[in-house]
Amino acid sequence: MSPLMQSHDYIIGHLTPSIVLYEPSFEGWLSAVFYVYANRLQEDESLQLIAQDCYVPSLIANSTSIETNDEHVERVLAKLNQLLGRSGMRNILWGFLSEKDHIGTTLFQVVKYAIDYPSRAIMEDLGNLNVLELVQIVKSVAREKHRMEAFVRFEHTTDDIYFARVEPDFNVLPLIGEHFRQRYQDQHWAIYDVARGYGIYYDKSKSTPSRPAALQTITDLDDAVLRNPASIHSQDEQRYQKFWQGYFTNVNIKERKNPRLHKQYLPQRYWKYLSEKQVLPNADHLQKRR
Repeated sequence: MSPLMQSHDYIIGHLTPSIVLYEPSFEGWLSAVFYVYANRLQEDESLQLIAQDCYVPSLIANSTSIETNDEHVERVLAKLNQLLGRSGMRNILWGFLSEKDHIGTTLFQVVKYAIDYPSRAIMEDLGNLNVLELVQIVKSVAREKHRMEAFVRFEHTTDDIYFARVEPDFNVLPLIGEHFRQRYQDQHWAIYDVARGYGIYYDKSKSTPSRPAALQTITDLDDAVLRNPASIHSQDEQRYQKFWQGYFTNVNIKERKNPRLHKQYLPQRYWKYLSEKQVLPNADHLQKRR
């Protein structure tokens, strides 16, 4: 082989990205981190960690799929807890739940920074671009979590379950469950993430006087119910929604409406799951009576 061809092969090989594909879960990403260090790939500048369901195959990329390994997960978790502490691990988890593009790679670079400099408070070093990106992402996730806790609207069903649909920008369902579990221990309720196809369910019959029941994960809900939850509304829920919509219509003062400010505090993307934002058939009539 000529020197020119050898040089060409070297350049192509040098530019070929190394991609570690992990199962789309936090445990899957932790297993990928273990794989990288076990195979001494951490210094590879082209290294990427990508969820398997987000990866688009490439002709020039070398990819390796990693299975989740519980033992490896525990070892990585123990190390990260030691290096990052509670608040640092919170940032890592919340960052992962953002589902941002390339978040697996960004989180790995933050972890690598922590491992390379174990005595440094790396989460305070906003001069590091990966840390800065993570901190900004976590702020966005925290904002979405707060809004979900405020804007969830439960609807009482014929099965005596209070059911809510949500469609958050980030995967915040694991973050808001405890908020509702502590506040609604005396009823059955479920919150379903329509965009991600899963939800959480609280069964009050499994709680005790000293301890609320654990949350259960639910999947595969009937599409017809998701599209038209009114089909399973109880009679009380039907009355409550009419009363609430009527109140919301009448309490507004037309001369003092400020749509821009309203959308600032209540973004329009949340409206389709808010009962007060649904059109009331006689809304115009109610307004004229005022």
